[in-house]
Amino acid sequence: MRQLKIGIVGTGAITGKHVDAIAEIENAELVALCSSSSERAKTAQKKFGIDSYSDLSAFLTHPELDVVCVCTASGHHMEAGLLAAKAGKHLLIEKPIEINLARADQLIEACEKNEVKLGVIFQNRFSADYLKLKAAVQAGKFGKLLMGNAHVNWYRAPEYYSNSPWKGTLEGDGGGAFMNQGIHTIDLLLDVMGDVKSVFAKVKTALHPIEGEDLGAALITFENRALGNITASTALYPGLPERLEIFGKNGSAVLEAGKLIQWSIQGEESEPILADTNPGSGAADPMAIGHALHRAQWEHFVNAILENKPVVVEGRIARKSVELIRAIYKSSELEKEVEFPFFDHS
Repeated sequence: MRQLKIGIVGTGAITGKHVDAIAEIENAELVALCSSSSERAKTAQKKFGIDSYSDLSAFLTHPELDVVCVCTASGHHMEAGLLAAKAGKHLLIEKPIEINLARADQLIEACEKNEVKLGVIFQNRFSADYLKLKAAVQAGKFGKLLMGNAHVNWYRAPEYYSNSPWKGTLEGDGGGAFMNQGIHTIDLLLDVMGDVKSVFAKVKTALHPIEGEDLGAALITFENRALGNITASTALYPGLPERLEIFGKNGSAVLEAGKLIQWSIQGEESEPILADTNPGSGAADPMAIGHALHRAQWEHFVNAILENKPVVVEGRIARKSVELIRAIYKSSELEKEVEFPFFDHS
């Protein structure tokens, strides 16, 4: 089986997780990096020892390039993604796919038109304990779903925002605690609970001097008539591990920081099911996670290309979390419940 050649656009902190993940995959090789700054490109070339560019067009002409991974600011995913798709490169994009639905849709359509695969990084979908929880729900072990909750009550020090030119900005981040931090657990919630019927929400900026929100709560009604609560924050010191709570007629499960800490089914012994490894939590430090789950998603994406199989977190699936978060923002703005499907292309 041939080896796919990969290039990464963006040289920020998350890029290191991708570099480490790709290095451990037998049928993939990192061959190029691209930064918007010539100085950062030179630094990256020295650090990683591979071809590094400060011009995206030149980067895309690299003779071996098969796959482009976009790790730029969230609100800049579309520009790099469109050029890569038009160049016939498969795309794996860091979450979110983009910061609004119009930009997300352009990416999805460009990849479909150019017949390249599109995946979005939601690495927590590949954790062993989450997969156990999802399988149990699909098998009906918890019975009819009644409620699903996602809580990302985190803390970020002031430097997290002041040292970044884009985090917390509407142009670069698309919002705040929901679009950047909360989206991972929101993605898991939607994957388990299904499509949303409506949302009523309130967000605010309570602590940090940023454009986006650092505190918010939402009440969800799902299409299956279950209810859900979502809270997200970067203002709640010292920051608690993220939680996914699933309740059904016959039992419930709680996933905290990637590990099952509660597992109760009527008629069965109530014991937590614990995986061998802990992916870590970004509750207080965004880099306090390993790269094992990134590696798992990269392995899946590479094999999907080589074997021409479907991508688990493809563009239209990744769009769902952006749709919900944009609806949360609109509900807070209008101070009323917002119905789905939601079409906010602003």
